[in-house]
Amino acid sequence: MIIDSAEFVASYPDLSGCPSDGKPEFAFIGRSNVGKSSLINMLTQRKGLAKVSATPGKTQLLNFFTINRTWYLVDLPGYGYAKVSKKQHKNLGSMINSYLLQRQELVTAFVLIDSTLDKPSKVDLEFVSALGEAGVPFALVFTKSDRVGGNTLQRNMSAFLNSLSENWEVLPKHFISSSERTRGRDEILDYIHHCLKLV
Repeated sequence: MIIDSAEFVASYPDLSGCPSDGKPEFAFIGRSNVGKSSLINMLTQRKGLAKVSATPGKTQLLNFFTINRTWYLVDLPGYGYAKVSKKQHKNLGSMINSYLLQRQELVTAFVLIDSTLDKPSKVDLEFVSALGEAGVPFALVFTKSDRVGGNTLQRNMSAFLNSLSENWEVLPKHFISSSERTRGRDEILDYIHHCLKLV
């Protein structure tokens, strides 16, 4: 897939204001420090399209970007240990759940997993399991692959996937990415293109 245009549309605090034009949507979500904004900028090749911050948890709205004027990339708030109040945590959780469970236009959610973690994160496993139980279509993206050696990367990925396989008969589609080296860009965009043909 060639991206000719990528433009910020708007940010929304809940589903009620989200676009109603029926364009298919692909959402990106992960823990607060997983490199989501960097991945979005790498995929679109638009530096600064999604705001990269050193402070985890800056994304607190549903951020919509229109890609090639035909589909939406949706930047969802991160989950995990963002430095927000308990009330904000609850509100963000409600916003994320409402979008993932109720948004008719959602085609696939890309769940970002930090490939530098040598042990699967409990919050990641729980989030992925919840998506599976709810029947939300998703794929995994293992980020920051440039920060670990090949053997370590495979070991860390296998540890996460093996944990899933304890309860899953078929493992979800997964990709390896590096925003620094643009690794995984073609594979992820090709998958989105494939999904769009099925919509």
